[in-house]
Amino acid sequence: MTADLLGQTYALLAAITWAFALVLLKQSTEHATPMGLNLFKNAVGLVLLVVTLVAQAAWQPDSGGWLPNVSRRDLGILVLSGVIGIALADTMFLRALHSVGVGLTSIADCCYSPAVFLFSWLMLGTPLGAFQCVGGLLVIGSVLVASRHDPPQGRTRAQIAGGMLLAGAAVALMGLGMVLVTPMLQHLSIVWVATVRLAAGSAVLALFALLDSGRRETWAIFRPSPLWKSALPGSVLGMYVCLLPWFAGFKYTHPAVAAALNQTSVVFAVILASIFLKETFSRRKLAAVALALTGVAVVTCAGWFEARWQALFQAFASG
Repeated sequence: MTADLLGQTYALLAAITWAFALVLLKQSTEHATPMGLNLFKNAVGLVLLVVTLVAQAAWQPDSGGWLPNVSRRDLGILVLSGVIGIALADTMFLRALHSVGVGLTSIADCCYSPAVFLFSWLMLGTPLGAFQCVGGLLVIGSVLVASRHDPPQGRTRAQIAGGMLLAGAAVALMGLGMVLVTPMLQHLSIVWVATVRLAAGSAVLALFALLDSGRRETWAIFRPSPLWKSALPGSVLGMYVCLLPWFAGFKYTHPAVAAALNQTSVVFAVILASIFLKETFSRRKLAAVALALTGVAVVTCAGWFEARWQALFQAFASG
């Protein structure tokens, strides 16, 4: 199996596990604060990552172990990525998940791929073509279509629109966080990068939680309760089983391709939400999903579209 195909397989695996994690985390948001749930899932993920890092250091001494050769600049970028992508973006995303549900949040999640393209262009110099811009606009259009969806019980249209915008902003920040660390994945262990990034984001989030006036409610999730039936497996899937293949996808294939394959989670998530959470699968939601996936496809295949367009234009000009 080539490295590119391996990376695509990892990215698809991350999408599938993330869809299952979303359903479980949605159930958890009904009984926990977004910040509390974020802290809990990060703590679970961090424990599992540290155990994996210890095992990797013991079995693969050449992997760099606990202290690989990393510059202060790269370490600072890792910390910044954790603060942006975990402390801030994850909390925003969980708040949106509570407000609008799995199906609509998954549609807003499609902003992730265009965000990765945009930030890769701005920060890594990855070319950004016209078709990639068109694909990004289609994804944004899907969010606008979905925001007009009939609100769930107890929610207003304004709350749906606000939740969609919050989810879109959250996944855009996640994209930024991933683009920041992508160059490091070529020379550092995936497990080490994921561990340091998660530890940094969790530390900042914990500080905010300690200073928050509602800290008692926030930290209540750490007491064993029936909530753990959904929160614990959701955390394991979302912050460990999904996290490592997510990073591996960016390591072994082009970031744009990995991001686009990650977006297939919207299909799995909408289907699972309709089965397990009884969320309505309306025509408007179906249209939004189709529009979002079309946008992702245009973004992913932008190079192919541009090559065909140029060939057609040259044939027309020469004729």
